[in-house]
Amino acid sequence: MNANESTPVLALKGVSKSFGPVQALSDVDFEVQPGEVVALVGDNGAGKSTLVKTIAGIHPADGGTISSEGEDVHITSPTDAVALGIATVYQDLALCDNLDVVENLFLGREETGDGPTGVLRQLDEVGMEKETGELLGNLAVTITDVRAEVGTMSGGQRQQVAIARSLLGEPKLVMLDEPTAALGVRQTAQVLELIKRLRERGYGVLVISHNLADVFEVADRIFVLRLGRKAGEFGRDASQDQVVAAITGASGNGGKP
Repeated sequence: MNANESTPVLALKGVSKSFGPVQALSDVDFEVQPGEVVALVGDNGAGKSTLVKTIAGIHPADGGTISSEGEDVHITSPTDAVALGIATVYQDLALCDNLDVVENLFLGREETGDGPTGVLRQLDEVGMEKETGELLGNLAVTITDVRAEVGTMSGGQRQQVAIARSLLGEPKLVMLDEPTAALGVRQTAQVLELIKRLRERGYGVLVISHNLADVFEVADRIFVLRLGRKAGEFGRDASQDQVVAAITGASGNGGKP
């Protein structure tokens, strides 16, 4: 990652989004720096999913501006987001249980090598397996057999596979939707360690989570949405009570304006 650390990998200014009469996002300013983990929190209906889907190109913004590494951009489709280096891991993970780790990582982007005749193309299984092993090794994940079927793996290992797959396109920003939901203590710890390694490797990371203990474990900054608006922004020195007050509206503006 060679992005200038003073320039956000992604910045939103005054972004709004409505669905008919429902105003899902109102004048939201939001940014993520390279090598920073930002947690996005808020009650159900606060606008978290809409914000993520706006960044991911599923629900293009109605108003406001979006910039990537200082350049104004237009994200009108998921293809636009991917081209800008934005990777999203949704809560359902979208993994194929009957395929192994390598097959899941390269599904839809299989690498080919020259066939025996120089005309035929065949899958470069060796190359894909090698790249998978290197990627997982760099992330220090807990998967030892890249040819094991994903359906046999724990929830934490499945999350690791999904995150590793998102990195194949060399993104600048990785968005993780509830990455520790329904995981046990040990599996949660594995995923949180992986998020920390993403930060160490210079990725901007956006984590959407209801679990404030997990948020405080990994986040450099906590961004609170309430009823589609920014309700607070907190650093590592904040308390859970302050964040909860901003989420519920018990405080005027729980963080810096």
